[in-house]
Amino acid sequence: MNKAETKKRIEKLRELINRHRYMYHVLDKLEISDEAFDTLKHELWQLEQQYPDLITPDSPTQRVGGEALGKFNKVEHRVKMLSIEDIFSDEELQNWEDYLTRLSGEKKFEYFAELKMDGFAVALWYHNGILTTGSTRGNGEIGEDITQNLKTIESIPLRLSMQGNIQKSSRARIEQLITKGDIEVRGEVYMEKEAFAQYNEERRKKDEEPYANPRNLAAGSIRQLDPKLTASRPLQFMAYDLVTDVGQTLHSEEHDIVRALGFKTDRSAKICSTLAQAIGYWKSTGKRRDTLPFHIDGVVVVVNQNRVFSELGVAGKSPRGMRALKFAGKQATTKVLDIQTQVGRTGAITPVALLEPVQIAGVTISRASLHNQDEIERLDIRIGDTVIVERAGDVIPAVIDVVKDLRDGSEKPYRAPRDCPICDTLLVREKGEVIWRCPNKDCQAQKREILYHFVSKKAFDIDGLGPKILDQLVEQKLISDAADLFTLREEDLVDLERFADKSAANLIEAIELAKTVSLARFVYALGIRHVGEETAHGLSEHFSSQGGPASGWGSIERLQGAKLQELEGIRDIGGVVAQSLHDWFSLKANLQFVLRLHKAGVKIDRPKTGIQKQKFHGKIFVFTGSLQSITRDEAKQKIRNLGGAISESISAKTDYTVVGEGAGSKLKKAKHLKIRLLTEKEFLKMLQ
Repeated sequence: MNKAETKKRIEKLRELINRHRYMYHVLDKLEISDEAFDTLKHELWQLEQQYPDLITPDSPTQRVGGEALGKFNKVEHRVKMLSIEDIFSDEELQNWEDYLTRLSGEKKFEYFAELKMDGFAVALWYHNGILTTGSTRGNGEIGEDITQNLKTIESIPLRLSMQGNIQKSSRARIEQLITKGDIEVRGEVYMEKEAFAQYNEERRKKDEEPYANPRNLAAGSIRQLDPKLTASRPLQFMAYDLVTDVGQTLHSEEHDIVRALGFKTDRSAKICSTLAQAIGYWKSTGKRRDTLPFHIDGVVVVVNQNRVFSELGVAGKSPRGMRALKFAGKQATTKVLDIQTQVGRTGAITPVALLEPVQIAGVTISRASLHNQDEIERLDIRIGDTVIVERAGDVIPAVIDVVKDLRDGSEKPYRAPRDCPICDTLLVREKGEVIWRCPNKDCQAQKREILYHFVSKKAFDIDGLGPKILDQLVEQKLISDAADLFTLREEDLVDLERFADKSAANLIEAIELAKTVSLARFVYALGIRHVGEETAHGLSEHFSSQGGPASGWGSIERLQGAKLQELEGIRDIGGVVAQSLHDWFSLKANLQFVLRLHKAGVKIDRPKTGIQKQKFHGKIFVFTGSLQSITRDEAKQKIRNLGGAISESISAKTDYTVVGEGAGSKLKKAKHLKIRLLTEKEFLKMLQ
């Protein structure tokens, strides 16, 4: 093709790619596969490389690009980004309406009720239809320019175009502004629960500290100085406000307009002719809250008539015509008494906040992970601060914000240690990581954490052998590592604190019973960095299927002798994990440890090969959403017992997708790939 022909092809590709983006992110429809979509983008990129002068800022290829920034520039908001005043009961909402009636003289209000996303508010500014500036809320008047990061989010259009039906009066004005003018849209950057869980699972596989909640991860991701890091995280955007006046008279119209412009909006939002209807929406939303694919913390109720809303004005930093009706608290404020440092089994250094005990959702919270030094700096948290702590479901308690207005000057900044707090070894931070680590493999803290991991439920699962007893055994020099556990005798234990003849006999019996373990549990118990539960099962399947000695120890010998290339070829094992495995089995001390386990009588069961075992042989399952009558761990184990495998992501190789409540993006992709879907009931029936 000559340049003129290439230009036409480029324009057609951009139009097609943008249409499919709109279909997927706004209408929840998939017309082509991800692979085909990626091929279109790749062709566009290749053509643009031939003629770089044809590259435009709104091209789909420009979502990720540019060098990392040194800092974020400041952006002044043309219209203030106000906050919303919170209320917590229908009585308070009624009081609010009474207040509005007295203030305005209006006899009747129409409301618009929508979900209150638990995300990160941003403003998007389009000039002549092209995204030119994206910014954070900041203090409401001045935010930070995060345009390059926002461009990486596929659900944010880089160029506006009308793709839906709206009123003719507004349509003419919008089309004029798209051609020549400015349009501002505001909304929330967020992450779906399932994508968050998968992202954390990948971090656990690499022995990295998981994030506490999607909001923290979304906020941290959007403020990365390197847009490539932002692009690597599964962020989404939902619009809730059109700031620009295009003739709209109702707030509900703004949702219709921004959806027609190519933005995802809250499809459950509704017009409420009475306050009772708004309260009903809040209550019904609260009941289905846990089944939603993303986190919300309430609903927003806003006076729908824009004229009335504007006349009501602003009180403080909040508009009078809008309230956030929140759900029952999963957060509370408390004080940070101290910040201590924990050393993990891989040497990872984790700062932990010691808190003044506080009740959250019926549980007393006295500690919360601060994850890493970067998170401490982002929050600017200090010893003595009043902080907001959140506990959501089974998620570990986390400090999500600091109440800086309550500082009195006595607060002390946290000084991160340069040396390991246990062994005084100089800490190191590997390239591309945020975690500092103690590199000393003889560090006593690491050794103890490795012991705790070895006896944990998903490893050897030794009943009655918790951290306190393990600590006693180490302190009394009865054991130096996990292999010594299998040489203990009753007489070694009877003189220990809390031990008597019977409890000593029970523990020795539990240790004896634990001597026989599956290959996957054995590999997981070794505590090799980046080797999580699923990776251990993948290794077990690979090395136990190669024949050889009947004993599972033959599989261990093959694993020990595996070349890097073989390891990289195993399902779900990449270069980083393969290198970690290779390095671990290259150390003489580790080989001696494995040998001592063998000599101590540990037996490794190879997977059985009976008919029952083969029921799911070669079948790959993926779970999405939450199960009600069985835990996900139990379900996974039942699949493995029947010869099946579990994957964390949907692909053409997936055989079944088990769909629970609150299923997310995996369900959409499974439907598109025509993978067989199983309800929980159907799945349980298959297990019988």
